[in-house]
Amino acid sequence: MSRIKGCFQRLDEAGRKALIPFITAGDGTPSLTVPLMHAMVEAGADILELGIPFSDPMADGPVIQLACERALSHGVTLADVLSMVSEFRKQDNQTPVVLMGYLNPIEIMGHQQFAERAAQAGVDGVLTVDLPPEEADSLGGYLEANQVDTIFLVAPTTTVERIRSICSKASGYIYYVSLKGVTGSATLDTKAVAERIGVMRSITDLPLGVGFGIRDGESAASISQCSDGVVVGSVLVDQVAKNQQHPENAIAGVSSILREMRSAMDKLNH
Repeated sequence: MSRIKGCFQRLDEAGRKALIPFITAGDGTPSLTVPLMHAMVEAGADILELGIPFSDPMADGPVIQLACERALSHGVTLADVLSMVSEFRKQDNQTPVVLMGYLNPIEIMGHQQFAERAAQAGVDGVLTVDLPPEEADSLGGYLEANQVDTIFLVAPTTTVERIRSICSKASGYIYYVSLKGVTGSATLDTKAVAERIGVMRSITDLPLGVGFGIRDGESAASISQCSDGVVVGSVLVDQVAKNQQHPENAIAGVSSILREMRSAMDKLNH
C-alpha cells in the first residue's frame, strides 16, 4: 500500500482529516527546507506538499511566486528538490511527500528519469499544475510504473464530464481548488465547496483535499468538515518570507499556524 493511501486510511479509521501543508523547496535558504519539513510533521501535518521552484508559476499568487524567485536565486533545481526528499527520508519513512510544480523542469529531466529518481528519493505523489489529463499518459505511465501517485487539480469551473476524465487518471487524492483565481486568494465559500465535494464524491472514491484560501484554524476546520484533507500554502510561505534572516523564527511561525489548524480540525471532527 502506498504511503498516501495508508495515511488516509489511518486518518479515516481515527475519524480525523489530513492536514497538508505546502512550502516551496529551497525558499528562505536551501538548508531550511528539510528541518522545516520535520517541524511541520511534528506540528501535526499528515502529508507534505513540496513546491518545485519554477520561473513562471502561473497558478500561484504573489506570495508563492516570490518564494519561487527566492529559491531560484539560490540556484535550487529539481535535482536539489529530490535530494531534499532523500534527506528527509533518512529520519521519516512514513509521512507522504508530494511534489507540486510545473511541467517544464520535469520535461528537461525527462519523464522516465524523473519518475525513477522521484521514486528512489521517496516521493509518493506528483501534482503537475499545467499538465491536463489528456496529455498525462507519458509522465503518468512512468509514475505509475514506479508506484508514484499522479495527483490532479479540479477547479470550481470543471464540468462533471471532465471531473470523470480527471478521476479516471488520478491516484492518491484529488486536489480541489476552492476558488476561482490564484493561490493566496481571500474569500472562501464553504457552502459552495461542500456542494462541489458532494458531486465529486458521487464520481470517485479517491480522497478529496481542498486548498486555496485556507489561512487559519477556523477556515481549516470548516473545510475539513466536507473534505478528506485541507491544503494550506500561502499563509505558511508568508512566514518563511517574513523570517528570511531568522530560519528558527520561520519554523516557529509555520509550526504555530499548523498546530492551531490541527487543533481546530480535530476538535470539530470528533
